[in-house]
Amino acid sequence: MDKEEDGGSIHLEVFELTKLNAARSPGGTRFTPQRSTIEKGDSNNSNSVSLITPAVSAPEKQITIFALRLAVLEKAATSLGTLGFIWATVVLLGGFAITLDKTDFWFITIILLIEGTRIFSRSHELEWQHQATWSVTDAGIYSFQALRSSSHFIVDTLKSIFRPIAVRKQSQHVREVSGRNNNPEASPGDWELRKMPSRTWNSSDVPLLPYAPWVFVSRNISKVLYWLQLLSATACVVLSLLKLIEHNYGEVAKGDSDKRNRKSALTIFYSLALAEALLFLMEKAYWEWKLSFCRLLEKVNKECELGDSGVVSIRRFFYDAFSKCVNGSIFDGLKMDMVSFAMDLLASNSPDEQLIGARILRQFAISERYSDDTLQKIGINLSVIERLVEMLNWKDAREEEIRLSAAEILSKLAGKKQNSLRVAGIPGAMESISSLLKTSRNLSSAFDEICEKRIISDQRNYGYWTFNQLGLLILKKLARDQDNCGKIGNTRCLLTKIIDFTHAEDRMLKDENVTHSQILTVKRSLQLVKMLASSTGSTGRHLRREISEIIFTISNIREILRNGEKHPKLQKLGIEILTSLALEENATERIGGTGGVLKELFNIFFKRGMGEDQNHVRIAAGEALAMLAMDSKSNCHRILKLKALEKLVGALEVPFLRVNAARIIRNLCAFSGSECFYQLRGVRSAAPTVLKAIMSEEKKLQEVMLGLAATGFKFMTSEESSVVFVKTGIREADLAYELVQILRKYKYPPIKVPRIRRFTIELAIWMMRDKEANVHIFKDLGMEEELEGVLETTSDIENFNIFSGTVGLYRHGTSIHSLVENALKLLGRQ
Repeated sequence: MDKEEDGGSIHLEVFELTKLNAARSPGGTRFTPQRSTIEKGDSNNSNSVSLITPAVSAPEKQITIFALRLAVLEKAATSLGTLGFIWATVVLLGGFAITLDKTDFWFITIILLIEGTRIFSRSHELEWQHQATWSVTDAGIYSFQALRSSSHFIVDTLKSIFRPIAVRKQSQHVREVSGRNNNPEASPGDWELRKMPSRTWNSSDVPLLPYAPWVFVSRNISKVLYWLQLLSATACVVLSLLKLIEHNYGEVAKGDSDKRNRKSALTIFYSLALAEALLFLMEKAYWEWKLSFCRLLEKVNKECELGDSGVVSIRRFFYDAFSKCVNGSIFDGLKMDMVSFAMDLLASNSPDEQLIGARILRQFAISERYSDDTLQKIGINLSVIERLVEMLNWKDAREEEIRLSAAEILSKLAGKKQNSLRVAGIPGAMESISSLLKTSRNLSSAFDEICEKRIISDQRNYGYWTFNQLGLLILKKLARDQDNCGKIGNTRCLLTKIIDFTHAEDRMLKDENVTHSQILTVKRSLQLVKMLASSTGSTGRHLRREISEIIFTISNIREILRNGEKHPKLQKLGIEILTSLALEENATERIGGTGGVLKELFNIFFKRGMGEDQNHVRIAAGEALAMLAMDSKSNCHRILKLKALEKLVGALEVPFLRVNAARIIRNLCAFSGSECFYQLRGVRSAAPTVLKAIMSEEKKLQEVMLGLAATGFKFMTSEESSVVFVKTGIREADLAYELVQILRKYKYPPIKVPRIRRFTIELAIWMMRDKEANVHIFKDLGMEEELEGVLETTSDIENFNIFSGTVGLYRHGTSIHSLVENALKLLGRQ
């Protein structure tokens, strides 16, 4: 995991930054066209072909199978109890009521009352137990271990009943609207103090009677019903065993046909009652064994990695699964899983349920074990995505954790390309994400001044900085898609907010003790701006124009270049943004006209003493300078005023700098104009280096050196060029031979070096115009045939200086076809 991408509670995938760079920063540069490639790993099923992820067993299966087994026992006991109830009412009380012994009559009556009440109220007991788990603050309150150890429960109940009315009035309930919790140390679990006030009752805290409200609330009634269930079943066992053991159902007189089957009927009834009660007690024993001794819920909670507060979620899931198995088919609970359960809770109107659902989905989304399955299920459920997007607008401090969880889930969801399209396709999604970015500008009524910008940091009761980082992260992942970039650019004030986060004060950049989150925020904002600025097509042109027109964009980057020596990654991002913006002519002029930008780029490009791992910053600075000098006469003049030509010539000897140094010098020679002829005479000193590179190098370096030679050698007289050839030991015939070989090698315009044939022909034209003898050399080498071959294979790719994707920009003044014809004319073709 990238250390700089890991801050606070925000977690990123290990390969996130690599994927982002692969998607938005292809291997080539702006000087070569870039073919579109099929991105791997962006779709939900991308791993199904190349990599099969082993299935991860869902921990909640242990709960659903436990709920099914309990339901089997419950339904078996209920069936036996119902059969016994029918047997007693129809057979015993209906057929033998007047012949029953007094003790049998009362035993049957008591058993029927106990079991009938218990059986027909069983569903209501489950309902009370279920309601008791609705509050997040009930974690640990309704635990069976606590029930078993609460020996003073009845005593406390009696005390509460007789408590003075004045004391009772001081008790609070959910109906009262509590104020905001301003305690900075309050944990997320302290939900009761922070949750939104409700206009409805919380079912777990409803006082059923006006007196002793603490006692007669649903959570406590569920405890009472639980113990009454156990006591009634125990009483049924005792009464049934007494009669079965005694086996004394009264004497039957000889010949009395009315009492002939009484004994058998009573034996069957007491057996049914005993079996039903024993099954129920067996169910409760199994219940207690798994929950209290084996601690099933805590075990599953640990495997689900839900933390301390997750016990409430697991318990709620268990009651839901058990209720479904009991009230419907015993297999209904097996269809439940934690993700679907959490998504259902997320759609609830209850803040407690929303929080439970958000916590579960957040934890599963960031979990290495469960994230793929979770994100896949969320991604195909549009209503859940809409709900998550809606939650981003919940700005009340009491809903902070729900909003934070929704933001983290979306940040993970946007990592998959298909999901990112779904997120961005929701109406108002970009506005909701924009609401995560909290900046403020002081209002000003004056039209001749700019409002002061202020980024809001964390406060006592709200973590704005975390939401800023998450907002930038979501946007960065969405920006991998071209259409999403357009939506970001069209969202009102969003680009301005993003640019505001690129501002870094010199104190922050120079301070070694600066907080990691501050640097991370600047980094993410720069990455996002870079991705937007590097977009292609009409979307890219629109975004580059919008970004460059924001007056703080270039000046913010300048401060990073000037003071960000300790943060080379930030410098490189800023430089790459300038490179992309330079694709637009107006932006090029704005960058060059912003004081100090060109100077800072040259300082970085020429800076010595930087480690090899930071050479990429110097390379990026060279590419930016080459772009800024491209077809910009004013920028070329600014560069010449910096007196950097001599150092540029020296940089031609530095292996990792010479490509961009050659590009910069070539652009200076090509676009400075005739008035700078004498200032560029210093280019002559680079001629030996250029000639040697043309003869010995190949591909990219050979191409840029050919381009430099074609424009730079024009500043030499014929005599000076002869001296250079003698000095380097290279004959003009050798150079001519090399040029012909280059044309033979590249029969078609190559993508990696699209201008090599153009520069070769331009240099050949200069040589033939420089000395007439060179014309005969080229004729003898078969130059005419090669040029005719070029005429048959010319392509529009050879007519552009730079490229944005597959679109050419800055067309050359002379087409490749015209160059070939000019060369043929010099060779004597009429």
